[in-house]
Amino acid sequence: MAPETPAQGPAPRYFTWDEVAQRSGRDKERWLVIERKVYNISEFTRRHPGGSRVISHYAGQDATDPFVAFHINKGLVRKYMNSLLIGELSPEQPSFEPTKNKELTEEFRELRATVEQMGLMKANHVFFLLYLLHILLLDVAAWLTLLVFGTSFMPFLLCAVLLSAVQAQAGWLQHDFGHLSVFSTSTWNHLLHHFVIGHLKGAPASWWNHMHFQHHAKPNCFRKDPDINMHPFFFALGKILSVELGKQKKKYMPYNHQHKYFFLIGPPALLPLYFQWYIFYFVIQRKKWVVSIHGPRVPHPLSPVP
Repeated sequence: MAPETPAQGPAPRYFTWDEVAQRSGRDKERWLVIERKVYNISEFTRRHPGGSRVISHYAGQDATDPFVAFHINKGLVRKYMNSLLIGELSPEQPSFEPTKNKELTEEFRELRATVEQMGLMKANHVFFLLYLLHILLLDVAAWLTLLVFGTSFMPFLLCAVLLSAVQAQAGWLQHDFGHLSVFSTSTWNHLLHHFVIGHLKGAPASWWNHMHFQHHAKPNCFRKDPDINMHPFFFALGKILSVELGKQKKKYMPYNHQHKYFFLIGPPALLPLYFQWYIFYFVIQRKKWVVSIHGPRVPHPLSPVP
């Protein structure tokens, strides 16, 4: 390392992709690359506002594209990243892993730039206001139906239809707020996300963030995307894995016959059992009832958007 001088400062440390890739396991250092800069996230993962798993999924890899996609105020985030910086890629090294498809990566970045220039990522606040108001109106109409007409079969059925529409629509609305895609600052997105998913749907926002951030960090990646980690409960993903597990009689179910019992077990198990069980487990494990007593936690300015 060259000696520090007032004019130049210390010379940067250079790393190869082989050195970065070696720091990707659970029991050793974790490094990642953003815009050719190498960062040591070994200790930071536990303090990462978006969750330790989201950032850990990119250990040993280039995280430039998810960094751009997940954070609104990138300038603020970079200030926090300075303490994690340990060097940069050597000049002869490519900007992303050699195993990545260069043409596909460049085409994706070009597409994203085009979409942003066209203004397709700018939300219409009036639309989302009307969206929220119509959900609240349907919710009020459902309960007024029971209040005015009683709990006989027809009023009960109408109330069920209205509340089902409310739950479906609120699910997609909280999805947009959870992605921090409506307002230009994370605070308003977080507050409305807490209101819609917490008060209208009865689930903790942090549970959704914990699951959904990982989904968008590594979509459809086995053992990293929780949306496809159904194994070993009822189903196994893919034709090859399910047949192998079923024939070997491993784990709990005859997975090679899962296509026959999916519609009998899948929908009933996914919503009433798995989601409800996991929500209660998440609340108890992380003591989320403290939020309702002391008020919602002020969102961290670096909280990411998936």
